[in-house]
Amino acid sequence: MRKKRILFVINPVSGGKKKTTFNKQVLEVLDLNRFDPTFKITNHANHAYELAKSAIDEQYDAVIAVGGDGTINEIGTALVGSDIPLGIVPEGSGNGLALYLGIPMNESAALRRINRFESVGIDCGKIGERCFFNIAGIGFDASVSDRFASETFRGPVGYLRTIINVISKYKPKKYILDIDGKVYEREAFMISVANSPQYGNNAYIAPNASINDGVLDVCIVHKFPLYTLPMMIFHLFNKTADQSEYVEIIPGKKICIEQEGKAPLHLDGEPMDLGNKIDIEVQGNALKIIC
Repeated sequence: MRKKRILFVINPVSGGKKKTTFNKQVLEVLDLNRFDPTFKITNHANHAYELAKSAIDEQYDAVIAVGGDGTINEIGTALVGSDIPLGIVPEGSGNGLALYLGIPMNESAALRRINRFESVGIDCGKIGERCFFNIAGIGFDASVSDRFASETFRGPVGYLRTIINVISKYKPKKYILDIDGKVYEREAFMISVANSPQYGNNAYIAPNASINDGVLDVCIVHKFPLYTLPMMIFHLFNKTADQSEYVEIIPGKKICIEQEGKAPLHLDGEPMDLGNKIDIEVQGNALKIIC
């Protein structure tokens, strides 16, 4: 029986974690009677996407993202529409999608999941040719992602420090949203479009979102008094954001968001500039995930 060829795409800087012993651990845990692993390290932006595209041409049986939600995003975007499943070894600062899917944070346990080689289909959000599998956002969280991308101090602590620095100066903005043909005008602190419920680190912005229900949850966080911030944080980590008077969640399949002025957008935590008007739609059962 032919061994399954698996490509491990390793982001060496994700989550602020060194991965110098990762290859050795794979060889110890992976069932080498069934799988033939290859290892490649990313060294520039979009490199994971390029490696995953090549893996399709080279007829690999799976591509494993060894990194965070940004690495998953690049590889997943390349694999959408193919029959090649994406596996995850969570090594990011937030690991939102992996946490939602129940993939272990421990490397060895995550690799044992790959040994099972069982996959499920998940939806994705699409903005032109760009995809997101966890959450896309405009406003405060996008500003945090933009700032965090240039920080040298990574990991959850570095992310928290960035949040504190940004929130002290951030001002809410005005938005016009068209969700499945209905128009809304809102002044918002941020808008998150969620395919799965959480950003990462078990902070749930859309508690009822599902990766395979064929809709996206548009989460509008309205302007709120700063003194309510502790309660907002409580709601996030207690899976009750939808119960806050400052949070409005509207499900939709086709979403257009227009913002005043120029501001960053993030897709799965990766900042990018797509202009001040974006069109988003859900694509059902777009990607296979090993979980």
